[in-house]
Amino acid sequence: MDLQRYLEAALDAAYLARGIHLYYREKGFALESKTSPTDLVTQADRESEEAIRSLLLERFPDHVVLGEEGGQEGHSDFRWIVDPLDGTVNYAHGFPFYAVSIALEVGGEVVVGAVLDTARGELFTALKGEGAFQNGRPIRVSSTATLIGSLLATGFPYDVAKDAENLTYFQRALAKGLTVRRPGAAALDLAYVAAGRLEGFWEVKLNPWDVAAGWLLITEAGGTVSGIQGEPYRLGNRYLVASNGKIHEQLLDTLHGR
Repeated sequence: MDLQRYLEAALDAAYLARGIHLYYREKGFALESKTSPTDLVTQADRESEEAIRSLLLERFPDHVVLGEEGGQEGHSDFRWIVDPLDGTVNYAHGFPFYAVSIALEVGGEVVVGAVLDTARGELFTALKGEGAFQNGRPIRVSSTATLIGSLLATGFPYDVAKDAENLTYFQRALAKGLTVRRPGAAALDLAYVAAGRLEGFWEVKLNPWDVAAGWLLITEAGGTVSGIQGEPYRLGNRYLVASNGKIHEQLLDTLHGR
């Protein structure tokens, strides 16, 4: 496979989406709710996905695209997994932590990943077996070996009152005096673990488009990604724990109150 060719397509699509994000941040946009008043969608979300989908399918007509807004039509061994605007609530409020996330899955294995930070212009990329990069420079997970010395991140579902499972994990982490952030865009959280800016991240009720690119970034940067019980992570598992590897068991123990 020509992974570089696929990465170039992913980057063209990501930068196209970023241009749409920036256009609507300048022009203004309408807000709509999906599943709850805090689960927002904008014109930028929809138009970004349409642009990404059109570009990828024009170049690779035998592939399929799974997108957050438009779902998936058809089946293929080559599947692009797209979050056109991860961190929509942040975007809507002008909080500069949102991104485009694009991954390519071939035969059930993620082989290309790209996360483009719209506000900062930072680009995180990975190819299977070839490492992870930030703006073209190699990145590695951090070397921190103790949980108490780590910076962690997590996220919560839109309606926490009805889906409070992660509050238990969060409370256990805080009770141990751990430093935890909640920036609000899982794709960037995962990229930050890969880049050594965070030591760990966990979240529940995630979707494939939230994590596909970030999962590859972390594994290619030398980190560890698992399910909530420590089992090997599989795309579609809605529970994810990611780390630099050195604190992974400590983090799992904390989340489970051990």
